[in-house]
Amino acid sequence: MQVSNRLTIYMASFLSILTLNGCNIAKHLPANERLYAGTDIILNADSTVNKAEQGTIKEQLGALARPRPNKQLFGYPYKVGLYYLFGEPKRNGLRAWFRRKFGEEPVFASAKAISSNIPVWKATLQNEGYFGSNVTGLLKEAGYKARGVYTVDVKPRFYLDTVIFIDTTNIRESMKTAMRLAARRTILKKGDPYRFDNLKLERERVSQAIKQRGFYYFLPDYLAILADNDTIKHRTRLFFAIKPDMPEAAGVPYGIRNVFLYPNYSLSTAQNDTNRRRAYRSDEQFTIVDSTHRFDPKLFRDIVTVKPGARYSSRAQDLTLSRFINLGAFKFVRNRFEPDQQGDSAVLDVHYYLTPYPTKSVRLEVDGTSRSNNFNGSQVTLSWRNRNAMKRAELLTINTNAGIEFQIGGGEQSVTNYRFGADALLSFPRLVSPIRFNYDERRQALPKTNVTLGYQKIIRGGLYDLNSFQTTFGYAWRQNQQVEHVFQPFNVTYVRPSNISTAFLDSAVNNIITNPYIMQQYLTVSRSQQLIFSSLYSFNYNSSLRSASPTTFRLATNLEIAGNLANFLSKERNDDGDKVIFNVPFAQFLRIDADARLYTKLTPKITWANRLFAGLGVTYGNSRGLQLPLTKQYFVGGSNSIRAFRPRAIGPGLFARDTIRNGLLFQDGGGDIKLEANTEIRAKFTQYIEGAVFVDAGNIWTYSDNDIFGAAAQAKFSPEFYRQIAIGTGVGIRIDLSYFLVRFDLATPLRKPYKTNGSEWVINQIDFGDSNWRKQNLVFNIAVGYPF
Repeated sequence: MQVSNRLTIYMASFLSILTLNGCNIAKHLPANERLYAGTDIILNADSTVNKAEQGTIKEQLGALARPRPNKQLFGYPYKVGLYYLFGEPKRNGLRAWFRRKFGEEPVFASAKAISSNIPVWKATLQNEGYFGSNVTGLLKEAGYKARGVYTVDVKPRFYLDTVIFIDTTNIRESMKTAMRLAARRTILKKGDPYRFDNLKLERERVSQAIKQRGFYYFLPDYLAILADNDTIKHRTRLFFAIKPDMPEAAGVPYGIRNVFLYPNYSLSTAQNDTNRRRAYRSDEQFTIVDSTHRFDPKLFRDIVTVKPGARYSSRAQDLTLSRFINLGAFKFVRNRFEPDQQGDSAVLDVHYYLTPYPTKSVRLEVDGTSRSNNFNGSQVTLSWRNRNAMKRAELLTINTNAGIEFQIGGGEQSVTNYRFGADALLSFPRLVSPIRFNYDERRQALPKTNVTLGYQKIIRGGLYDLNSFQTTFGYAWRQNQQVEHVFQPFNVTYVRPSNISTAFLDSAVNNIITNPYIMQQYLTVSRSQQLIFSSLYSFNYNSSLRSASPTTFRLATNLEIAGNLANFLSKERNDDGDKVIFNVPFAQFLRIDADARLYTKLTPKITWANRLFAGLGVTYGNSRGLQLPLTKQYFVGGSNSIRAFRPRAIGPGLFARDTIRNGLLFQDGGGDIKLEANTEIRAKFTQYIEGAVFVDAGNIWTYSDNDIFGAAAQAKFSPEFYRQIAIGTGVGIRIDLSYFLVRFDLATPLRKPYKTNGSEWVINQIDFGDSNWRKQNLVFNIAVGYPF
């Protein structure tokens, strides 16, 4: 009862403050002015206009309403109240700063604004096919405020009946052919609602189709659209035709006569860089002005789709520019067309001015690192880059790096890692193959062939060294703007532990009986060598960024097969019966996973982000009965996974590692199967500050029976997997610094797969006042970038 009385007093006090501030605002407003409080729309729609359409109309018209009212809280324009809080300030000073920082200049109601909105709304309704609709409006005053009240009478909507392309007599036969071909792919279908925006898109499409047939000077404005409305059936017939006053040059098809390429162009030396006396002809009849032969002419064979002797095409021109830009070898790309008359034919000379990047460059980077197993530290990377390694814009990058990492929260058992490595990447802007490929002329970026070679050495806290060598050969290409493929037929990874210390062996022996997970890592490290021969295919999809839809979808899938070719070629076996190559057993497994992400903009400042991940690894042959190799295993927990659990603290199954008190030396490991789901509401408070509320769930399992974890762990995946799901929730603050985002997430478990006091659910155990509970259950994550 006492709490209820206090709440009533607080609410009454709050309302009193709002009322007093309201009077304060009214006192400061100029005479006969009212604060604009917003827009009300009264919709009187025809019976043929359904509820969904009515809602869309209200949303469209509301978005067009001007002016925008001041921001309000519980109906109170709080920023205007702050604007007038300290009276009229001087030009400079504390009060002026407070007004600029926290206040907002009042937006006054205006009958002129109402009358200005009415024709805009009428035009919008007509453009959406609601012909004959009417709009009226007035200001409705209430105290020191006024609202714009509009009455909208919505007539029946018109729908498309037929779309006809007319061959007018004032155009050439070649343009008539172009019009007929364009008509076959019209985006306007019978029965679609009439929308003026779709008519504009169709006119632009037809114009581009005509330009692709050689009509260089043709513009969308030369295409007329006539509408014939049937007011009884509410149907519209559309007629497309060339305007009779179109300039004569726009109706003339052009051919390509010469293509000039200037691959060393610079404004400071333009005269010398464009001296055609130093030019030479390529096999494709391109005229190349490059006296130093900096680039092999074969490079331009794949890029330039505008060919001498061919008819001009705007698509070929756009494709050529896109490929030059996406190549990465040229800093600036510009082109120019020169029209001319050659006998009875109209021709074009095309000039491409290409300013290359410096061929060689060196870069030094100092980075902070944060890994999923709680290792944090720094790394220095020295990179050397050659953008034209073999004269066809091949990118050669050689990196050397050194770093140190400290394990956070490990106490006396903390481990310090030292990393040293080097790698080389050679990327070809083409498919390197004994077979010559003709590239799809719709692709704006050329396919790439990537070859890598790398070595890394990890010195793990004086316990042991881990040496790894890797080489890959593969292809990457874009099917379109949304779909990307990566195929790596050749991947080799060789891992060899060395310098295994007695401290590591003694720690393993002391714990190997009581902690089965330590046994697993001991066996992994103590094996002398690991060899992986695999092939990888990746498919990536991103929904169109140009779409007006508030929803964005991304999908990344991977399929990796290891050991099949090696198994076919190898006949030798070691003493354990495993097939070997150079006396080293090789892994055999199949690994497939998918990562789906869905982002929905609920408001301009609030986004709902979701992720679903599923992965499966199956071992066989040499690896039968074992888990996936360590580098291929799945993990959960940590800043980019289930944030309520520390890195790799969950699973497989019901197995749990105590990451607070022990086991820090042995936290590298995971499972063959992974299921994880994440959902997060992200709210942008200011330009730099964002907040989030999230829920994460998931776990990992082994594919085969594995005695290492014990029967009680139930590590193998089973139909009862849903009973082993870990769930956590939390809140986060993100600082957006434009170039990168720093993330702080605080989370706590809601459900632990292993039983806690007889139950997996631990919601009822939440006790923020208990320091021991906070130590065991509050997990603070610091990371760079979004978790997904």
